[in-house]
Amino acid sequence: MGIYLNPKNKGFQEAVCSEIYVDKTELIAYTNKCLNTEEKYICVSRPRRFGKSMTLKMLAAYYSRGCDSKKLFAGYKIESDKTFHKYLNQYDVIYLNMQQFLLKAKKQNLTVYLEQAVIADIKRLYSEHFPAQETNLVSVLEQIYAETDREFIFLIDEWDCVMRERQEAEDLQKEYLDFLRVLLKDQPYVALAYMTGILPVKKYGKHSALNMFREYSMTSQKMFEEYTGFTEEEVKVLCVRFGMDFEKTSSWYDGYQFKRFQHIYNPKSVVEAMSCQEFSNYWTATETYEALKVYMDMDYDGLRSDIAHMLGGGRVEVNTKSFQNDMHTFKTKDDVLTLLIHLGYLAYDVLAKEVYIPNREIIEEFENAMSVGGWVEIMRILQASEKLLEDTIKGNAEHVALALDRAHTEAASVLTYNDENSMACAIGLAYYSARKDYVLVREFPTGKGFADLVFLPLPHTNKPALLVELKYDKSADTALQQIKNRKYTQSLECYSGEILLVGVNYDREAADKPHSCVIERYVVNDGGFTEF
Repeated sequence: MGIYLNPKNKGFQEAVCSEIYVDKTELIAYTNKCLNTEEKYICVSRPRRFGKSMTLKMLAAYYSRGCDSKKLFAGYKIESDKTFHKYLNQYDVIYLNMQQFLLKAKKQNLTVYLEQAVIADIKRLYSEHFPAQETNLVSVLEQIYAETDREFIFLIDEWDCVMRERQEAEDLQKEYLDFLRVLLKDQPYVALAYMTGILPVKKYGKHSALNMFREYSMTSQKMFEEYTGFTEEEVKVLCVRFGMDFEKTSSWYDGYQFKRFQHIYNPKSVVEAMSCQEFSNYWTATETYEALKVYMDMDYDGLRSDIAHMLGGGRVEVNTKSFQNDMHTFKTKDDVLTLLIHLGYLAYDVLAKEVYIPNREIIEEFENAMSVGGWVEIMRILQASEKLLEDTIKGNAEHVALALDRAHTEAASVLTYNDENSMACAIGLAYYSARKDYVLVREFPTGKGFADLVFLPLPHTNKPALLVELKYDKSADTALQQIKNRKYTQSLECYSGEILLVGVNYDREAADKPHSCVIERYVVNDGGFTEF
């Protein structure tokens, strides 16, 4: 038992003894299948707060010879797996937190410092198997394996910290990646190598520097989807246990999606909300909005427009393939958007290949970043949105039309287009504050087409639903009539309460007052759909 070799199980013990622990131990069944196979190289990248270090503590507790974890795993899902006892505490584990090594090395050579520290730890157990003066970690491990047949499991946390914190030090990055490749690739002493970080493996040109790793990232988690965060069912259980509203929890912390699991929640924020009994932005506890602002302000054609579009509830197509998996090599806006996916500021729809802002917590981060300058026009729209929602609910169509005039004008200075899409974006921005009490759905499916914008009130908000139809160079009455003719309201048949039908038209020729609006109020109850 040492610092790096064969750690104890204290980290995982603290996790399972905490007030909230969600059982993710079934992941071990998958890593057991990967032992000593071509799939033994695993690199999992996720944003901060998504349980990466927790997973490594769990794996260390399970595999390390330095502890007895049978009782610790008792009652958890992995205990019923047929491989559980076979590999439990049967391996020499080398646990490396690269963030700590980077800090401790200071001005010393990072890889040399790491080798010295790990070899010193290994000597306590295996000193008789290699010369005392040996300073090469690979040679040490090769000699131990040759004489003992002992295999090692490598657990590497924050593997990408060199790329994130030494962004301009390309020589250091290449030296570090070469070190990892020589240490791990095609080495018979490696039974499993499991790395975690925020970024996928660094590319040079089209090629990965560590091409033996199978990667699981925020653009494709594959079989790791359910382990990326909390699933919907897990969150429902927590909401019942702690008496917290599930719909509000979803609006705050849901929004990440993959092929099989469409609802993945930020686990750290859910835990904080349950423990504190308060829905709030817990993202700022581990990262400041300045980090986001740097990328929002980058001067790439269409980037600001895309961000405004997403703030308005829209989605943006993105090509994630050209991203070089670092934090400074950007050639297009797609590279910036892809980085924001990996940082957790954007969610990615892998089927549609679109990005969007996932939830209210992240929306607040964008708002915080914009508030310190550079986004004056958008901030004016957001600040006026509370009054717009109030006027809409009151049915004051004239005030709504004037507010939309101002919002569209402000948004036009940021958007790179002026058409129906820009109108929808501007209106989505104009109703920004509604997201505190509503779920916004763009292109809401109905029986005969799609409603442009639907605002569904969260439970217990005592607010009416809003069904908004937009027209371009027609009339607000035409928009309202389309809602009725196509029976859009039938898609809300499970909803009971007030519904406001809002028809909006934008007339390019009406320079002074280009927007017009009509609002009608209805109520849905057991008797059907009734106009007020």
